[in-house]
Amino acid sequence: MQEFKPVKEGKVREIYDIGENLIMVATDRISAFDVILKNKVTKKGAVLTQMSRFWFDYTKDVVTNHMVSVDSADMPEFFRTPDFAGNSMLCKKLRMIPVECIVRGYITGSGWKSYQADGTVCGIKLPEGLKECDKLPEPIYTPSTKAEIGDHDENIDFERSIEVLEKEFPGHGEYYATKIRDYTIALYKKCADYALTRGIIIADTKFEFGVDENGEVVLADEMLTPDSSRFWPVEGYEPGHDQPSFDKQFVRNYLKAHPECDYNLPQEVIDKTIDKYLEAYKLLTGTELNA
Repeated sequence: MQEFKPVKEGKVREIYDIGENLIMVATDRISAFDVILKNKVTKKGAVLTQMSRFWFDYTKDVVTNHMVSVDSADMPEFFRTPDFAGNSMLCKKLRMIPVECIVRGYITGSGWKSYQADGTVCGIKLPEGLKECDKLPEPIYTPSTKAEIGDHDENIDFERSIEVLEKEFPGHGEYYATKIRDYTIALYKKCADYALTRGIIIADTKFEFGVDENGEVVLADEMLTPDSSRFWPVEGYEPGHDQPSFDKQFVRNYLKAHPECDYNLPQEVIDKTIDKYLEAYKLLTGTELNA
């Protein structure tokens, strides 16, 4: 049996090159504030992979995505073990676009801090009088450059994203910057509207895109998971303060309240975190996680 080693490791994911395609494995690692925590969260990788699969299927009419299969029978024998069950996705190879596509439908987190300071988020002027966690009149696109592990991503404006992509794709920077912005807004609107019917507010999220051999933009990486998004319950939603969440905001809040913990979570926080992930999965997909 041929053995494989990751060709790239991110904060949470491992990428394996199997020739014509890639296999993306979502591990049970968890990160916050751009740091990988010392704990693992059992089943978390399966939640990320299976939730991405759900959204990729749901949005394939909006934009093509990189998913080929999540069935281990379609993968080399090396990946047909419990370590890879449910948390692995066979994907098309792409040339990745070096911009993270962040979309905000509600004002919270770093966006709220920025708005309090000068009434803008990433240079975008917003209406006066917004409260924390208010819904924005329209979703806003606030891209960032993707940092290496240990570094912080840098927020940029749309014009700067054109410059970044012009360097990567000479003569096509504005084309690709516009494409990924428009896809980001369209994906968010479709999925946020659906999520509301399932009792979940998608406050914000990020997407990543690549370019295929024909120069077409393809949705890649993960999609609308608790790692890449803020999910709030519709029930009890009330602007003016922080909201309870289904995502890793629970972990962020614990770390902020316990700076002495050295990124080591107690078991109680780990258990509550995976319970939130599984609850979000069930609400959004209508099924129990099968992993």
